[in-house]
Amino acid sequence: MHEGHGFSTRAIHAGQEPDPLTGAVVPPIYATSTYKQDGVGGLRGGYEYSRSGNPTRTALEACLASLEGGTRGFAFASGLAAEDAILRGLLGPGDHVVIPNDAYGGTFRLFDKVATRWGLKYSAAPITDVAAVEAAMNADTKMVWIETPTNPLLNIADIEHLADLAHRRGAIVVVDNTFASPYLQQPLALGADVVVHSTTKYVGGHSDVVGGAAVVGDDELAEKIAFHHNALGAVAGPFDAFLTLRGVKTLGVRMDRHCDNAERVAEFLAGHPKIAEVRYPGLAEHPGHDVAGKQMKRYGGMVSFRHKDGEQAAVDVCARTEVFTLGESLGGVESLIEHPGRMTHASVAGSALEVPGDLVRLSVGIEDVDDLLSDLRRALG
Repeated sequence: MHEGHGFSTRAIHAGQEPDPLTGAVVPPIYATSTYKQDGVGGLRGGYEYSRSGNPTRTALEACLASLEGGTRGFAFASGLAAEDAILRGLLGPGDHVVIPNDAYGGTFRLFDKVATRWGLKYSAAPITDVAAVEAAMNADTKMVWIETPTNPLLNIADIEHLADLAHRRGAIVVVDNTFASPYLQQPLALGADVVVHSTTKYVGGHSDVVGGAAVVGDDELAEKIAFHHNALGAVAGPFDAFLTLRGVKTLGVRMDRHCDNAERVAEFLAGHPKIAEVRYPGLAEHPGHDVAGKQMKRYGGMVSFRHKDGEQAAVDVCARTEVFTLGESLGGVESLIEHPGRMTHASVAGSALEVPGDLVRLSVGIEDVDDLLSDLRRALG
């Protein structure tokens, strides 16, 4: 009913028709584990057990599928649970995956410490370089895994060109769209096969619920993920689905403010004498600026920078902010600051994916931007 409408209209209405019994405009929290069947095998509304399906979760899944331009959505207990179901649902022992050489630490841990134990193989490559990705592929490559922008270096991958490459080589493409959100980037429209999210971040947007999602546009892939969604059981509960759905309604207006603020923060940092480098795709000097401009609506709310005085100075800045809260995660309404090398990306320490020690990552929130700039100015000294 809403597929022809704009993004924010669908965020508010897709999968969320008023309750036919009461007229409630918000989908109820169906806090039930099981459902009365109309005779043996007669499922009322298709529901039998809430691991397999729950109406609150169905509403969220339908909304996310609409926002990503897909046909099926799946809501998980976390972003990593979604990633696990994608790997186990679509790959098998002996298959090979190319991942970013600056992937999120949790994604790297899943591949390196978990998936390899049941026979999956992977190689890390700079996904900003299509030729380097192709060089990392081999006869067993079945998947190319993309983050764009990447976490935490904010590198940009050309989704369309990488999808063309992967499909020519018989591989599918998964895009982690967490940093951009479906409001800023539509990977399926650019040729990706699967989109994955930590909905904990921008989709939920309020730092009050952990969740994940996968969205696909292909029926065969959908059936494989659906089977493992149920078989592995790491599904979003009804309360979590309700909170995530509540958050997604304001995704468009929140992302506009995140982007407004991040652009101002990036400009301030780029002119600061203690900053060696600012990583923000919206800056003209960012190596991925043109590609980001082509495939993203705007450049997002994440900004990373490197401190000229090294690792301890970077750590000290993280300790001195007051409006920016020292904490992991991202994408909430409040601004966060962290040291990736010692916090979110500690799992890649000593590996080829190790991040620079002088790097600081900012999740720029939706506070008054002058307060954010003053906070950073004071913390940098």
